Amino acid sequence: MKNYVTATKTFLGFCLLLFSCQSVKTSSIPYYKEASFSPHWLKKGSKEIKAFHRVAPFELNNQEGEKIDNSTFKGKIYVADFFFTTCPGICPKMTDNMRLIQAAFLTDPNVLLLSHSVTPSVDSVSVLKDYAKIKGVISSKWHLATGDKQLIYSLGRKSYFVEEDLGLQKKETDFIHTENFVLVDGDGHLRGIYNGLNKRSVNQLIEDIRTLKQGN
Repeated sequence: MKNYVTATKTFLGFCLLLFSCQSVKTSSIPYYKEASFSPHWLKKGSKEIKAFHRVAPFELNNQEGEKIDNSTFKGKIYVADFFFTTCPGICPKMTDNMRLIQAAFLTDPNVLLLSHSVTPSVDSVSVLKDYAKIKGVISSKWHLATGDKQLIYSLGRKSYFVEEDLGLQKKETDFIHTENFVLVDGDGHLRGIYNGLNKRSVNQLIEDIRTLKQGN
């Protein structure tokens, strides 16, 4: 009987230890802070997370002529990409795949989409409004952004790290043309990068959004 009690106590102690470890477990989806997209597995609420890379402050206008900034996306999960309305190549396919994400979270106010125009001098508010109508963009869900070109390019390169040519030195004015989608959590942290032309990658993005929604 004594051995049984001892074994039981040992087992219960192990369970408590396991529960304790799980309660401070690292995130199931990594955090990113640089163009190499090396994953960082961080503990929720840790000091490291609080000081970790976030999307820089910005202020742009959407297709409705409304100001959008970091506060628009605070507490929301969102997907960011970069496009232009006259793009004949990859952008139409990217828009089609962003529309899949829009459909997957259509009734969820805590998931948004943000597409930045890389030709803001051409893509005015009215041009974006017409583009939104043609492409089935729902303004309450999906923001098409225009504004200061230097700010947009800085966001693309220094906040979202969307370009793949990591070894290539580029000027600030060099054109951004990328198929990447970036997943951002409610605190402005980068949580994933995905090929916006690849259906399987986009489906994985949708699953990762669902995982983030569970608090991971």
